[in-house]
Amino acid sequence: MLDDLLIWRRDARHFKTDPLEPGLLGQLWRFVQVNALARREKIIQDFKNCNSDALGDYEGERAKLYASLKLAGLQNAPIHLAVFTDVTISSRHGRGRKTMPEMLHYSTICMIMSLWLIARTRGVGIGWMSILNPSNVTTIQDVPKGWKLGAYLCIGYPENTEATPELERLGWQARQSTNRSVLER
Repeated sequence: MLDDLLIWRRDARHFKTDPLEPGLLGQLWRFVQVNALARREKIIQDFKNCNSDALGDYEGERAKLYASLKLAGLQNAPIHLAVFTDVTISSRHGRGRKTMPEMLHYSTICMIMSLWLIARTRGVGIGWMSILNPSNVTTIQDVPKGWKLGAYLCIGYPENTEATPELERLGWQARQSTNRSVLER
């Protein structure tokens, strides 16, 4: 069962508009939701600007294919979460930050992965938006200085649960080998 969760952990890009069951998000993790329509609209506009800019990196058939991909669940996902890491953390002891300051961000990412797996056990999909300008998102969300965007997530019940990644099915990128090497020294 864990193998199935790890395989299906991929981004959900197509969401049903059905709201999540009351209290379900709180069972998955504790977050502040991005509910304000004006803020969501600004995020969507930022995505459109960034996506248009990215489209300029491609030509010909590749550009046509890129333009046809649905790269955002921003329109239909009932839940939007902006996940930040507070890099100031002056009220804590900061153990380990001197030698590996990136651990703050790693902890945030591990929490997101845990959220993702817990969500999948309840039939909920997550899409991680990476075609956004982090500083714009930070400004739109009006968060305290020192908070750094770790992720912008779209959450809801997915329209489908295919095991094959959408970008592979649509011909954007073939699946890469899962064989990994371990170096012994």
